[in-house]
Amino acid sequence: MFGFFGTAFGRSTELQTLDQALGDVGLPKRALPDAVKYAALRQIKEEMPGGKLPPAAYADAAELLGYCALGRDGFLDANDPRRTEAAEARIETALQMTESLDARLVLLTLHAGVIQASVVHAFDLAVEE
Repeated sequence: MFGFFGTAFGRSTELQTLDQALGDVGLPKRALPDAVKYAALRQIKEEMPGGKLPPAAYADAAELLGYCALGRDGFLDANDPRRTEAAEARIETALQMTESLDARLVLLTLHAGVIQASVVHAFDLAVEE
């Protein structure tokens, strides 16, 4: 971290917390571009009143982002089957509730091109123009 006259420069605490949560679901730190992580944080903040994000918000987002980025097999390698099934259920629900945070996070991975083709195929995802 860099500093100048008492001002610190570097990765924000929120980004570091999201990185940790992504690592907890098996996604390497550099697997998602920072732009995707910042966009995800922005989406989460829109859902959370008061500005400060609870730890569960990072974990929930990381679970979905991790599943999309790793695919079913990669996510299952790093997580137990119940967590994998929970992530899949969340994606199924997101397909029905297209304005939800989960739907926006899945759409973010799709638009950013960081989603596994197997996830796109399994859930029949597409971007309508």
